[in-house]
Amino acid sequence: MFSLAAIAVLAATSGVARADEPADFIGDAKLFYRVVACGGSDALPAGVDQALVDRHCEIMAKRYDEFHKTYSAPAEAFFQPLRPADLPTTVVYPFGGGDLGSALVTYPNALDITTISLEHAGDPSRLAKLSKSQLRESLSNYRDAIDGLLELHDSTSENMRKLEVGGIPGQLSFHITGMTAMGYEPVKLLFFSVNDDGTLHYYSQAEIDAFGKKIAKKIKGGWVDTDFSPAFTNMELTFRKAGDPKAPLVVHRHIAWNLGNKAYKGSGLEKYLEAKGKIAAMTKAASYLIWNDGFSGIRDYLLAHMTWMVSDSTGISPRYAKKGGFTQKTYGIFTGAFLDDADPNVSDAMVKLWADQPKRHLPFRYGYPDKDKHVHLMITEPKK
Repeated sequence: MFSLAAIAVLAATSGVARADEPADFIGDAKLFYRVVACGGSDALPAGVDQALVDRHCEIMAKRYDEFHKTYSAPAEAFFQPLRPADLPTTVVYPFGGGDLGSALVTYPNALDITTISLEHAGDPSRLAKLSKSQLRESLSNYRDAIDGLLELHDSTSENMRKLEVGGIPGQLSFHITGMTAMGYEPVKLLFFSVNDDGTLHYYSQAEIDAFGKKIAKKIKGGWVDTDFSPAFTNMELTFRKAGDPKAPLVVHRHIAWNLGNKAYKGSGLEKYLEAKGKIAAMTKAASYLIWNDGFSGIRDYLLAHMTWMVSDSTGISPRYAKKGGFTQKTYGIFTGAFLDDADPNVSDAMVKLWADQPKRHLPFRYGYPDKDKHVHLMITEPKK
């Protein structure tokens, strides 16, 4: 285990390596782990206000307790007897911005996790440079934004937009928080781009420096621009169970991409996902986009590659699940779509799906509630 003083030095020198070697920002990741996500108990580096961090971590401890009580503990007990024993350890979570924690709750044996959303990962190097007042403000903004993830188990688009700028970027901080909440510690943090052939290119420090003052632009119209370098668009976070150097390594990649057909079909991202073979899948609070034929590419990918999928009602519609050779088992209550602009025909089909099955208890919220605030969940799996 590094001391935080050593981490501060490591953060400042993380790019010192062969010119073509991927730049590892593990020093910055460990600083996020200790200061933002409140993981571990290492002494803080000089210049970081102890009292400020202690107050922040007191608040975070209460939120972690609530997260475990209302979500991770009941969800782990719920999923354990339902998950097939031969599930792939590769998980794909489209529209999964900031929600690594839910992936680990749903698939605790996962070793390879991919989340995809419109948000950039964010610059990890700013945290170490914040003044006391800047750190206070950044931690306050972070807590306001993380509230939904830890209490409602979802990160809203509005919260994600707010943290596309600033000293504590949303995707990086949310994913490290989810990892920390589930008892893990960071081991490596790299940044990469997706090649047209689906392979990944990891940035060296020289390549990151070469971007200079260039700023990454929003992935989709109507979203928000960042104030981060394009180098910090996609992240790869490797982690393991805290305090156990022999524990299996888990690799999580967050990729900022528009999953609409125009940007997805034929893209490097599509080829990257295809190369993974069979997967376990999940999605929730996904704005019902998978219902939309404008997102048929990612829907078709899931139907062709998933062996098991957990979702709220924003997952695969009954029509396409049946056509793809899947059955769907429902939990909780669903009386209609949470968002007013969701396709009413698919919403009605979902209502019928729930109505035609026995009512099965669901002891936690998983994604959106329905229009009447009922919690609900469905499992999509191949027909026996």
